[in-house]
Amino acid sequence: MLKNKHIFEGESKKYFSAPEIAKLLGVSRVAIFKKIRSGQIHAEKIGRNYIIPREEYETILGVFVPDRRKKDIEDVVKRVVKKYGPALRKLGKE
Repeated sequence: MLKNKHIFEGESKKYFSAPEIAKLLGVSRVAIFKKIRSGQIHAEKIGRNYIIPREEYETILGVFVPDRRKKDIEDVVKRVVKKYGPALRKLGKE
């Protein structure tokens, strides 16, 4: 547990822990740590722990999609294209 726990508490949280981000996004902690190591998620290291600034979390919300959701999205897109393909092509020509 972090000694500076107060930075994680309160309504206007400035930082989140990696496990908190994982829980909020519905992915594993390992996935978050991999993204931190690869540079996809900006985090600061305090001792053995990483903290992610609120701004980074808000950025992640706009671009991060868990793998299980990607499959769901791909399935829906395939169904829409199959059902409405000709109409979509006509709209694309306008």
